[in-house]
Amino acid sequence: MTQPPDPDLRLRLTFGPAGMIGPGKAELLEHIHATGSIAAAGRAMGMSYKRAWQLVEVMNTMFRAPLVESSRGGARGGGAALTETGEDVLAAYRALHEAARHAGAEPIARLAALIAPPRDTPDQD
Repeated sequence: MTQPPDPDLRLRLTFGPAGMIGPGKAELLEHIHATGSIAAAGRAMGMSYKRAWQLVEVMNTMFRAPLVESSRGGARGGGAALTETGEDVLAAYRALHEAARHAGAEPIARLAALIAPPRDTPDQD
């Protein structure tokens, strides 16, 4: 019998009507930082360019200052980068996630120990 997969803590922080930030938006910010491109970040996540732009717009209006600055393409090419606020938001989210993972390690382990292992499926001849 196979063991259940290790638990994955997915933290979503909601600020009421102002909006929320969770693992998807954090990952998008990380990919923008790594690639310098909203389109490439979206592709890396299997997300359409339009959806990636929508999420960036949501995040840029949610916080006091934009998280991502972008420049249009053209002869010199376009690009995107995290602003100082974007870097701060991403770092704070990752620190919160790590603190929650550390603080919750014991109860998470207790819950994981109670998960039934996946059932082997019989051959389908």
